[in-house]
Amino acid sequence: MGKYFGTDGFRGEANKNLTFEHAIKIGRFLGWYYGAREGKKAKIVIGKDTRRSSYMFEYALCTGLMASGADAYIMHVTTTPSVAYITRVDDFDCGIMISASHNPYYDNGIKLLNGSGEKMDEETILKVEDYIDGKLEIPVAERDQIGRTVDYVAGRNRYIGHLISMSKYSFKDKKVGLDCANGASWQIAKGVFDALGAKTYVMNDAPDGYNINTDCGSTHIEHLQKFVVEKGLDIGFAFDGDADRCLAVDEKGNVLTGDHILYVYGVYMKERGKLLNNKVVTTVMSNFGLYKAFDKAGIEYDKTAVGDKYVYENMQQTGNRLGGEQSGHIIFLKYETTGDGILTALKLMEVMLAKEKPMSELAAPVVFYPQVLKNVRVKSKPEAQNDPDVQKAVADVAAALGSDGRILVRESGTEPLIRVMVEAGSNEVCEKYVDQVIDVIRAKGHLE
Repeated sequence: MGKYFGTDGFRGEANKNLTFEHAIKIGRFLGWYYGAREGKKAKIVIGKDTRRSSYMFEYALCTGLMASGADAYIMHVTTTPSVAYITRVDDFDCGIMISASHNPYYDNGIKLLNGSGEKMDEETILKVEDYIDGKLEIPVAERDQIGRTVDYVAGRNRYIGHLISMSKYSFKDKKVGLDCANGASWQIAKGVFDALGAKTYVMNDAPDGYNINTDCGSTHIEHLQKFVVEKGLDIGFAFDGDADRCLAVDEKGNVLTGDHILYVYGVYMKERGKLLNNKVVTTVMSNFGLYKAFDKAGIEYDKTAVGDKYVYENMQQTGNRLGGEQSGHIIFLKYETTGDGILTALKLMEVMLAKEKPMSELAAPVVFYPQVLKNVRVKSKPEAQNDPDVQKAVADVAAALGSDGRILVRESGTEPLIRVMVEAGSNEVCEKYVDQVIDVIRAKGHLE
């Protein structure tokens, strides 16, 4: 990770940690790097979520891009995976998504994608940061070299057509709930499900610039649980602010995490002979219960660091075709380069329709170990993580748990947080050991 960019872009509170000046400079660098530097006019596509500040950052990025001679193609409010898809299939030099994903409205972020729709490589990110810090000088475009903006809502429509084409089945007579988190999926998800014949019931599809992720979406799925049961729906899907993740609710109101989704679709792929390497890619945050279910199904698995970036890197290197995170970032490598919440929902519908079974039955083999995760805000993540006393506390918990559980302590990739997670036989045991480690972090003076 760089000085500004973490595992999921440059993220911070709008005009506090991430400012419009940052956005102008990012646009200036990208417009030159992919354009004038190579003796051509760069062609760069931009999408944004529904935060009020996303409009400011959109115009700031466009200003920087045009000042460096690039043409900025604006997709307007759209999802992160749509930008990744359009960047790749429409031959853009790179893509930019303005979003802070599941964060509150006052935060925002700038995610950079290369011409293949993949997260930008570290080498280029470091060059962007050098320009932000004034370590590089780049020329401005003049006269006929100055760039322009292009309305590219057609790209969003192209992506919608791509999603509809992904379904092998009609959803006729299936009652489906969608929680759009007042975010980027609000104009897309319902249209896709309607086109496929579903009886679609939508909630949180009225963004006002401030209500994105507020008590809704994948981070507050309890509302969708109630909605599915009250309406008698067959299934429900909850997205986050930029719709690159999806969680589900079965017909009984039970939550399906990313781990459940990996199991359901992994088994489906194996049964059809489509699970290359007989392996699914998970992260270290996946639950013991998932691995036990995979073992019983005869499916192998890899574990990566937390972050869909690392899941994708594994898949690229190994050819594994299914991977994801417990949080709902699921990557179907045959179709996408990033997590795509709406595609994930379509793929779960496919399994349910192909097997003619309710989702509760399909996900039943995954029985979760109780898990407690607590975040603590610290002054310095490396200092807290590497403190010998903290490390000893973690080792003591691991020894006490033995083969009956596990502890994981890691740094947040986007915030000044240390995440302490324990899985064990009961919530009480989890709470006890998580608090035991946090008490040491507090005692050593690491809390902010």
